Amino acid sequence: MSKNEVIIHAKNLTRKFKMGNVDVIPLKNVSFDIQKGSFTTIIGPSGSGKSTLLNLLGLVDSPTSGELYINGLKVHEQSDHQLTKLRAKYIGFIFQSFHLIPVLNVLDNVMLQLSFSDLPKSEHKEAAINALEQVGLGDKLRNYPNDLSGGQRQRVSIARAIAKKPEIILADEPTGSLDSKTGEGIISIIEELHKLGKTIIMVTHDLDIAARAENQLVLRDGEIRETRTKDQKELMKVY
Repeated sequence: MSKNEVIIHAKNLTRKFKMGNVDVIPLKNVSFDIQKGSFTTIIGPSGSGKSTLLNLLGLVDSPTSGELYINGLKVHEQSDHQLTKLRAKYIGFIFQSFHLIPVLNVLDNVMLQLSFSDLPKSEHKEAAINALEQVGLGDKLRNYPNDLSGGQRQRVSIARAIAKKPEIILADEPTGSLDSKTGEGIISIIEELHKLGKTIIMVTHDLDIAARAENQLVLRDGEIRETRTKDQKELMKVY
């Protein structure tokens, strides 16, 4: 694997929508490259466009204009079915609020995500168990989300994201609802995934966490104001 290989290429991405008679533009002409196997954090104040950008990268929303390439494929040339396949193949999501289904146990929550993957159905259970063991929850397979702590629920969310073995992990404030000690455990897991070769893109408000990534994209008013690879003190000047 070469980190010089670009896995995500964004050129002049813009997202616009109408609110009454007013044009709202949460993202404006954003351009950048993400290298395969890299760890990038997206930071900026509330309303700066972080979540909008993550939704575009995750193919759950479409840009109003501009170009986005995932592993060399031009996203806006794909059909809805092709986008679903592309998302299922390349992208795993980790959410701040976990998004687990309370009536399904831990194992079934992870297996449900695999139903959208290319993995043969006969391999779903084994893949889900392996992912849960990877995040330290091999003994919680039959538990339900409400039986778990916040940190454990986030570990299930991570297992769900990695079970299909995507190349790209998108994390939206994965420690935002956790205390600092529990959050540190979650970041450690994400860093381990990075060491294993996953491309990590994470939105965070925490500058200490942001500084641990190789790269930081600093957003303000829908624009990338800085691309940083330096320490937290320098990030604070821009943020």
